Amino acid sequence: MIDRPTDEQLVSGLIALLDPAPQGPDRFEGPRNPGGVGRVFGGQVIAQALVAAERTVSEDRAAHSLHAYFLRGGSEDHPITLDIERDFDGGSFSNRRVVALQPGRDGSPSPILNLTASFQREQPGPEHQEAVAPDVPDPDDLEPDDVLRARYAEKLEGPARAFFLRPRPIEIRATAPAHWTSREPQKPTQASWFRARTRLPDDPRMHRAVLAYLSDMQLLGTSLLPHGISWLRGEVKSASLDHALWFHAPFRADEWLLYVTDSPWSGGSRGFNRGQIFQNGRLIASVAQEGMIRRVDPKAT
Repeated sequence: MIDRPTDEQLVSGLIALLDPAPQGPDRFEGPRNPGGVGRVFGGQVIAQALVAAERTVSEDRAAHSLHAYFLRGGSEDHPITLDIERDFDGGSFSNRRVVALQPGRDGSPSPILNLTASFQREQPGPEHQEAVAPDVPDPDDLEPDDVLRARYAEKLEGPARAFFLRPRPIEIRATAPAHWTSREPQKPTQASWFRARTRLPDDPRMHRAVLAYLSDMQLLGTSLLPHGISWLRGEVKSASLDHALWFHAPFRADEWLLYVTDSPWSGGSRGFNRGQIFQNGRLIASVAQEGMIRRVDPKAT
């Protein structure tokens, strides 16, 4: 029996994963996930690209938004090359473009993601917040996600079971049963608590990177809820197509964040999803994503 990594080891591994190494002027290399098998998690590519872009911008300018397109699935067999274009540096704002590349079928570098990020020097201005965090149970009153997964994994076999039980550096506590536990159509809304399992460094850039990483969790599954289908049961083939993230206010990713998502539309084998992330009642980030959701016959897969 293989011992489960400690929470400290999991978070330390996440910090290392989100630490691209410089490879020359405006080029970085995002490390591969040790022991990773299959397709790269989209949140990993987004976070690595954001970190690389931030390292080409003055430290007094914080990321306030990013927009990304997933071009093809990345492979956990390889690191990720991150090439950066410095498109703009103004008096208050800076803009960067990042192309994430991995070896293609012919072995030559091929784009897997394009990302544009904008950065702003801190400035005062008018403030308001219309969004209100929903009234949900506190995280301490909810079952940890890894406990729920361990119980549900008894129904799975092979690679799906191993992937499902893979330890995560992000602790999750859902406020309602996860969509993969039921075949009943549900309202397309979800709310879950998220945080890094142990304390992170105080650098705000690391907290933004971790938020970018976890922002790709739960989101696409929201558009499956009205249809009572799940990728885990082999009923759907899904992939993120794009991802947008706006940072509104300071936060800590090692303290509980409430991630509230909804899906106002799906059609044409695509699902559109939105997210709001709160901390202590304050809206600290917003997310939007469209993804591919294609029904498949479980027997055929």
